[in-house]
Amino acid sequence: MNDLDLNDVRMFVAVAQAGTLTAAAKELQVPTSTVSRAVTRLEQHLGVLLVQRSPRGLVLTDSGNEYLQSCRRALQALRHGSQLIEGRRSKPSGFIKVACPVTMARDVLAPLLHAFLKRYPDLRIEIEPYAAGWDQEPREDVDVFFKLRAPKDSVRYMRPYPGTVRGLFASPDYIQASGRPAVPDDLTAHSCIGSGAWKLNRGQKIAIPNILFRVVTSDPTVAQKLAISGFGVAILPLWMAKRADVRNGLMPILPLWSPEPITLCALFSGPARLTPKVQVLLDFLDEYIGTDQDPRLEQNPAKGYFTDRRLPATSGP
Repeated sequence: MNDLDLNDVRMFVAVAQAGTLTAAAKELQVPTSTVSRAVTRLEQHLGVLLVQRSPRGLVLTDSGNEYLQSCRRALQALRHGSQLIEGRRSKPSGFIKVACPVTMARDVLAPLLHAFLKRYPDLRIEIEPYAAGWDQEPREDVDVFFKLRAPKDSVRYMRPYPGTVRGLFASPDYIQASGRPAVPDDLTAHSCIGSGAWKLNRGQKIAIPNILFRVVTSDPTVAQKLAISGFGVAILPLWMAKRADVRNGLMPILPLWSPEPITLCALFSGPARLTPKVQVLLDFLDEYIGTDQDPRLEQNPAKGYFTDRRLPATSGP
């Protein structure tokens, strides 16, 4: 037996209340044939005759009258449930567990949590930071898992966020002492700070210099401090390299060549998708990440610092 179609039930109730198929179809704004087929399907599903058709209209059978009362109670319960969910959506409560890269916890969530929890005073939140290079599926006890690389195969739902544009930087002292690279392959002779492969783009051209890092780190804050100290060349988010307190201590290297941006996505499981507390957190972050209100920008305009959220995800620094 096929599953019961709730739309068929709603149409049967409309027919019972309207008295004719035509009147019910007009109320539901669907063709009369659609309503007729719905009632017939429902009768076939239940194995009983619900309405008697006649030239004067429709008359409910005894079974139809009994079933109508059950349907009304069921639809009322569904409406009540929807109202409860809507109430939780406007005033969600409970506990949210979030796993995210250390840099996101420090530079994005920490500055925004006060405003978020003030807006939703009945919520509590736990943040579990992890190293940016860690790339595993989240545990089941995590409501929202932020990744710097979209999974190729995941049972969870994903919401992308704007990515972070990056550039190559070094201190004026380092450039004066070691010279300025002219092409990407020149980086192999320089003291570099970072991890993984540095994939650089210039239009359609791609360069991946074979770099042996003097310091291996995936934390951009560590790379920034070393670069400012004159230690070497680092790939840094533009918002981090151009902040007012450090911009004089860093100069762009190979400005025509762009490193891959850091992209960000939120993973959440199927049941969590419908949870109001998760929905309000993701929507709240939408108001800030990649916008002029992004806390990393310190009230500077966002233009040029972030990518469109539709860009394919790539690995982090």
